[in-house]
Amino acid sequence: MQAHSPPCCQAGCAPRRKGPTGRPLSVDRQRPTFQLGRPDPCKVFVKRQPNVPHAAHHWRAVFAAQSNGASKSSPYVSNPYADELRETAKSISNRGRGILASDESNVTTGKRLASVGVDNTENNRRDWRELLYTAPDLGKYISGAIMFEETLYQSCADGKPFVDVLRDQGIMPGIKVDGGLEAIGDETNTVGLDGLSERCAKYYKQGARFAKWRAVLNIANGGPSCEAIESNAHGLAAYAKIAQDNGLVPIVEPEMTLGAGDYTIEDTSYWSERVLTHVFRHLNEHDVMLEGILMKPSMCLPGLDAPSASPKEVAHWTTQTMLRGVPAAVPGIHFLSGGMSEEEATLNLQALQEACPNAPWSLTFSYGRALQSATLKAWAGNPENKKTAQDVLSSLAKANSEAQLGKYTGPHPAAGGGRILQALRTGGSGKP
Repeated sequence: MQAHSPPCCQAGCAPRRKGPTGRPLSVDRQRPTFQLGRPDPCKVFVKRQPNVPHAAHHWRAVFAAQSNGASKSSPYVSNPYADELRETAKSISNRGRGILASDESNVTTGKRLASVGVDNTENNRRDWRELLYTAPDLGKYISGAIMFEETLYQSCADGKPFVDVLRDQGIMPGIKVDGGLEAIGDETNTVGLDGLSERCAKYYKQGARFAKWRAVLNIANGGPSCEAIESNAHGLAAYAKIAQDNGLVPIVEPEMTLGAGDYTIEDTSYWSERVLTHVFRHLNEHDVMLEGILMKPSMCLPGLDAPSASPKEVAHWTTQTMLRGVPAAVPGIHFLSGGMSEEEATLNLQALQEACPNAPWSLTFSYGRALQSATLKAWAGNPENKKTAQDVLSSLAKANSEAQLGKYTGPHPAAGGGRILQALRTGGSGKP
């Protein structure tokens, strides 16, 4: 009996293959397998129907017949939040501004606080986030801040809710809604769909207006499996639909994690494009309104054991991938820093604008470590260092704002630093 390939393999996913030495083949050497045993998906066309002006008309008729004439309501019409979703996504994607990703779980935040000798207590976590959100002039450069659930309900020491602090600066409050990563062999799947609709409704009531769900895919071992791509793409789309139904703009984050290996920047581009293709197929199948979402992908980078790439190379492969994989209806692509150093993240962001000055979407940032790492070191838990640390944060945000506009000239406020890597953590979101 002939075995059937998984659905995404039928759509053209490359299988994992190894060479005679046992090392995964490069993408370029894997690509010919598309011509072995199945047609090239890029060369398969729908057979034109007789007496029909265009084949698409035929399929519309088929779908109408299957639904017994009942038309499916468009999310642009049926979703009562449609106009608000579009306006929120457009506002967050305004040129010259980006997102502060401060949604680390309590466990991850505790590890970072420990790195500067600060205990992982609720008060210390609150003090750290208060330092970030009250930085002078932050709203000039930051349009949105992603928070962890605990943080969404917290207030400053003077009693003013963080949500109001952000709104007063013109910063849109956002919320991380996924339940963390679960390990499946050497790959991961994101959990958290159970009860998501009820949680999103609560978050909207609290003042959040956008959400984030992170999916992580690994390139190092010959590329992600078909099962991992399908599972994570489905999860992103299901979450996005639930978020929009509850008034939250979903950030869709298919992260190609930067890790060990000598895979090339071309490999990263290839797999990123393939993943984006499946993500948008699922988004369309779930009737997600593309004008009311934001993307948060990785920039295309080579593996940690491969020669490094220049900002120009990163920009070339990243913009090519986005142009091939992200529809123009999406208002903003907010790249994650993903372990890049503070200066590397800024220089690469500037190069993106130079490589694609007429991009159909805003090419901007949603940085966590690239904005927080130097700020945390400057603070180190000492109240006397608060202003100095806030100045560091504002300077970093300003540098990336200028880079988004293509106007960054340096010097960088955190020049010369190395990459800010952290191991993937699985097992949930780390709530106490």
